[in-house]
Amino acid sequence: MSIKKRNLLIMWICNFLVAASATMVLPFISLYISTFGDFSSDYVQRWSGFVFGVTFLTAFLVSPLWGRVGDKYGFKPILLITGYGIAISIFFMGIMNSVMGLFILRMLMGVVTGFIPTSIALISKQTSKYEAGKTLGTLQMGNVAGSLFGPLIGGMMADAFGFQYTFIITAASIIIATTVVLFGIKEIKQPENVKTRNPHTRKDVIKLILNRRMLIMVMIIALIIQVGNFSIQPLLALYVSEMTRAGSVAFLSGLAFSATGFGNLLLTRQWGKLGDDIGYEKVLMILLALAAILIVPQALVTELWQLVLLRFLFGMAVGGMLPCITAYIRMEAPLEMQGEVLGYNQSFRFLGNVVGPALGGIVAGQAGISSVFYVTGALFLFAFGLLWWSIRHEHENVRESY
Repeated sequence: MSIKKRNLLIMWICNFLVAASATMVLPFISLYISTFGDFSSDYVQRWSGFVFGVTFLTAFLVSPLWGRVGDKYGFKPILLITGYGIAISIFFMGIMNSVMGLFILRMLMGVVTGFIPTSIALISKQTSKYEAGKTLGTLQMGNVAGSLFGPLIGGMMADAFGFQYTFIITAASIIIATTVVLFGIKEIKQPENVKTRNPHTRKDVIKLILNRRMLIMVMIIALIIQVGNFSIQPLLALYVSEMTRAGSVAFLSGLAFSATGFGNLLLTRQWGKLGDDIGYEKVLMILLALAAILIVPQALVTELWQLVLLRFLFGMAVGGMLPCITAYIRMEAPLEMQGEVLGYNQSFRFLGNVVGPALGGIVAGQAGISSVFYVTGALFLFAFGLLWWSIRHEHENVRESY
């Protein structure tokens, strides 16, 4: 087996473990906060959004720095720093007993958040641009598969052992995944002559992004996608609890989370491969339209099985968005600054991860949780229109150049 294929296999396994571990605790963050005291539902909803999103606010600031360091020194050291750092942060969350303490830990965790994005950058840099969609789609399947089983496992553990032990087990799983990277990954380093032939500054990278209209537009759309995806996630457990009187709310919340992941798993690789064939921006337009159509009915469900079915169908659409965006950037960005460009794209996504939960918490507090789905549908439609306009404008410029 070649080094590239071996690295892809190992990172698939590690992404599975990290994604499964991280999503073990996501479904019940709002429920965990409610155990800290006798709080109103508005307070829990608001702080669920803040606690969920603050990690990504810190990561938004740090992500380009990790990308630049990766371009210069390699991505494996960053994988080790972020992996062990996330594990330590989650461990201490399990012994926390205050909302503000949990908020601070989530904020500090943002400095080292980025294991999965860094793994994508590592694999992307060693992959041919002609098969980037398929390869990155395959890697994304590890993340998606972990996201599929993580909420179910986490929900069962939370119901059986309590929230605190679930955090500790999660930290142990991430330590195992990071140790596999330590001993298993052999990074294909960039030749020294390539590094020194075209030295670039941060200003050069920003100039490149701003001068390529479609590149900056794709990053803005990545931000909108994350706002849409994350606006409902911290509130999903509360939404499920409104629909059922069953005692195992954490498990049922995990089931609703996992339905989206299962939909992702079925078609993520196929969407990436289709992007290789017809263009990543075209596939992204299709997915944005489908996501808008499938998110709105989730506000109208009256039974849990209806929500699970719609989350599954929605997952089939959103699963291909990240591979298409990353593959497009892989095609457009020069190799020597690819990690930093992907870092800026990740910053846009992290910013969406911040805005999404905060927006969802505010909207839910004012108009109810179901209203968040309507707002999310409007965001996906807006992103669709923005991308359609950008592609049309790009084609007109090409015709005028001839």
